[in-house]
Amino acid sequence: MEENGWILDYLPGGRSSDVRKEPLVQMVGSQFFTLLEATLKPEATVSIGQKVYIGKEQRNEVSRIKGKLSYSELTQNAKENLEAIMKPAIIEHEQEFVNFLNKAGPISMRVHQLELLPGVGKKHLEALLGEREKKAFENFDDVKKRIPSIADPALMFAHRIMGELEGKEKHYLFIKPFSMRTF
Repeated sequence: MEENGWILDYLPGGRSSDVRKEPLVQMVGSQFFTLLEATLKPEATVSIGQKVYIGKEQRNEVSRIKGKLSYSELTQNAKENLEAIMKPAIIEHEQEFVNFLNKAGPISMRVHQLELLPGVGKKHLEALLGEREKKAFENFDDVKKRIPSIADPALMFAHRIMGELEGKEKHYLFIKPFSMRTF
């Protein structure tokens, strides 16, 4: 379950199709990248890109989580803001992504998990595997230093997660595929 979320869009009057007009936000969870819609408390003020607490304890801005959203249910504004927010969200959990680089394994005889990352082909795969065999990666800067052709690991992960959120990927490495079940 998500504890925090990044605000992607703020709809002060809610959706035009909603019977009950209340302020809404669309957000992405900061840990599992779950797309969510929530109502705000009447006195709350929020801004795009703000990180808010959405866990079970006392919330300051969010009144209630209305539910999960699919990528197609996001507003155009939320979709655009998602790209900008994704990289800081990944950097916030940098160690988890570095651990992925250090521990990822093959999916099949022909495909390795690392090859599913944008820009990682056979040559990058060999370089990543060779370098991590010598010594585990410590952080994104270490990856960039040891494999200069990978200019921005955070952006590489951001593109992959965006593809998973959009439903474009066959394999899901970082998010759970969208379903209407509760989160």
